[in-house]
Amino acid sequence: MKLIMTPTSPFARKVRIVLAEKRIEYEQVIDSPWEADSHVPDYNPLGMVPVLVLDDNHTLFDSRVIAEYLDTVSPVSQLIPKDSRQRLSVRRWEALADGVSDAAAAIYIEKKRPESQQSPAWILRQEQKVFRGLEAMAEELGEKNWCTGEFFNLSDIATGCAMGYLDLRFPEIEWRKAHPVLARLADKLSQRPSFKETLPPSA
Repeated sequence: MKLIMTPTSPFARKVRIVLAEKRIEYEQVIDSPWEADSHVPDYNPLGMVPVLVLDDNHTLFDSRVIAEYLDTVSPVSQLIPKDSRQRLSVRRWEALADGVSDAAAAIYIEKKRPESQQSPAWILRQEQKVFRGLEAMAEELGEKNWCTGEFFNLSDIATGCAMGYLDLRFPEIEWRKAHPVLARLADKLSQRPSFKETLPPSA
């Protein structure tokens, strides 16, 4: 299988970490949907990454769909619990973390437009999503070892990718100072090989 991605996407990083944790081999194909000659729309009609191309050329898109598929492919490191209550908790966390990443990416894209065309109200709306999301994650994490309890899973991966994306695009947001419990989690995640190997480039 191959993964079509951009190195800075927090959603592509989430899938790459899942692949690493599950010890699944794959081919990495870098293709930005923002480039005029991009082939991403050939694989995903929505023109978004990541896209997982299976060996039979069937494609999966949206990082949540891909992550769920990958968790069924290999028995190594189950990342989504089978118990319905625990599963719901993990998927809820993932949705919250992905929402923070979505809002941060929307700000970044808006700020790439000419200043005269930017919408301050739109940017403020997305910033509020980021800050509320961080507050909610910090409150729910509390003193737990991992996002949903005692075991590392997909919720931690999604949360780590969201925080990593904020570091990449918005280093001026001092979320570590505001939320020490999230900083503690981020430090622990940064020691995992899967996170070290998928650090996005600085530019």
